[in-house]
Amino acid sequence: MNRNTGFGLGLALAGALVLTPDALLLRLSGMSGFQMLGWRGLFMGAIFLLAWAITSHNRRGELRQIGGTTALLVIACHALNAALFPIGIAVSPVAPVLLGVATVPVWSALFAHLLYGERASTATWAAITLVLAGLTIAVTDHDAAALDAAALTGAACGLGVAFALALNFVTLRHHPDLPLLLVIGIGALLAGALGWGMTGPAAMAQGALWAILLAGGVILPLSFFALSQASRHTSAANVSLLLLLETVLAPLWVWLGIGEAPSPRMMAGGALVVATLAVYVARTRRVRGLASTAPLPKTGARSTTPGP
Repeated sequence: MNRNTGFGLGLALAGALVLTPDALLLRLSGMSGFQMLGWRGLFMGAIFLLAWAITSHNRRGELRQIGGTTALLVIACHALNAALFPIGIAVSPVAPVLLGVATVPVWSALFAHLLYGERASTATWAAITLVLAGLTIAVTDHDAAALDAAALTGAACGLGVAFALALNFVTLRHHPDLPLLLVIGIGALLAGALGWGMTGPAAMAQGALWAILLAGGVILPLSFFALSQASRHTSAANVSLLLLLETVLAPLWVWLGIGEAPSPRMMAGGALVVATLAVYVARTRRVRGLASTAPLPKTGARSTTPGP
């Protein structure tokens, strides 16, 4: 898969950038956590399953895969990720949730190593360390260390999101035959059903439906398809690192949309994250380019190239 690393990085970058306005749309919707979960899961699940029904050439065979352990694992991971993020944002300050989510590259590297023997490079671990440092600077302030019940709940939700995303990316990378659209669509619908069940149909229409429609019907399907597909072409740690662009760029959208200016710490930490990822991606592409153009080793004095 090394030859596809550049393509995978490009997909992951596109998916992360598309995801960045999501937090602004959540704020503009004015909905509760379970309301947002219900609409986002419904729209995203319906779009993925419709796309699968249109593009699949072996529907019966792919449906039979759903009963397998790997497919059920991906479905559960996506449902868990989809459920925990809006719930965490609704019940907790944003900072603890984001700090929990920021651990996703670490989980990805650990899962890839423990489950499949895939070792992360020294450069990847260095990038993970710098990104975590930047995110810590960006989302903490003078009272961020307060350990109340709400903060602990948010941190737990963020860790759950990171755990589920990492396991999802690693599993998809090592099972390229899994019907991506089908399993993610089912996971999204399960999460949406939870939101509808907890909220009740009568309350689901409250809030700005256009904002949640744009988030659940456009932003999430495009971004998660790109990120999930990217995990099949480059390591899950790489995808996870680029995903964290959303954590630092989303506050800029909120600033532009509703006037909440990011703090100097947010700007400084965000600059460190963006700079680290830019250098890491450029270095990865350069190393890949050098590897592809390196001369073949000599195997002896006589040439093994066939004659004309």
